[in-house]
Amino acid sequence: MDFYARAYELEQRSEPFAVATVVRARGSVPRRPGSKMIVRADGAVEGTIGGGEMESRVVQQALQALQDGESHVLQYAFSDPARGDPGVCGGEMEVFVEPVLPKPTVVAVGAGHVGRAVAHLARWSGFRVVVADDRPGFATPEAVPEADEHLQCPPAELPERLRIDAQTYLVLTTRGLPVDLEGLPPLLETPAAYIGVIGSRRRWETTAKGLLASGVPEESLARVVSPMGLELNAETPQEIALSILAEIIMLRRGGTGEAMAHRVIGRRHEGG
Repeated sequence: MDFYARAYELEQRSEPFAVATVVRARGSVPRRPGSKMIVRADGAVEGTIGGGEMESRVVQQALQALQDGESHVLQYAFSDPARGDPGVCGGEMEVFVEPVLPKPTVVAVGAGHVGRAVAHLARWSGFRVVVADDRPGFATPEAVPEADEHLQCPPAELPERLRIDAQTYLVLTTRGLPVDLEGLPPLLETPAAYIGVIGSRRRWETTAKGLLASGVPEESLARVVSPMGLELNAETPQEIALSILAEIIMLRRGGTGEAMAHRVIGRRHEGG
């Protein structure tokens, strides 16, 4: 296997994987420093760092790294299986496990004025961008050149047309309540990190009542953010997009949305 070519191929396909690399070895061990292995999200392994119980443990740690997004340095001794060691050959190894996650994706569902502004700002902010619209001529490279992918389909078909995972942020800049009533139930069954719906509080209250009446559970509706965005008194499509992306970034980074101003006027200073 050409390791780097394979890693590049997976990355280009936006497929998450982890790389396990032997970074230190002493004594009798299965493989030497520099040995690499790819672990895909389904547990499939490409390459090897030695096989056996040790490699099996590394695979489990790699899958954990794909879940938490954190790199790990793993240390193994090969002396005493009764003490929990993965072998008896007498050496020691360190393995560095690094998750390689695709860019987080913002999906603008509805490619009108606000959807196009969301796509533009999301691309500028470093997200992979997908636009979707069921109207001809809206979700096209000509209409939204900033998007990486363009889908002409109703929102309800998105789970079949697009990989939606915990790195996906669904931004429904849709044109009305009927679209939301039809499109939201399938989207609520996905593991998306964020499902936001544009509109007023009254529009969302009406939509929520309709979804509850159709059998959507309350706990599913609780995932929806509507109205979405931080309160900026935004008016233009660009300002609305800014408030939406600010909320998404706040959630991704664990922010609070509070002003960061540090007031020093009126404080008593000591010294010169």
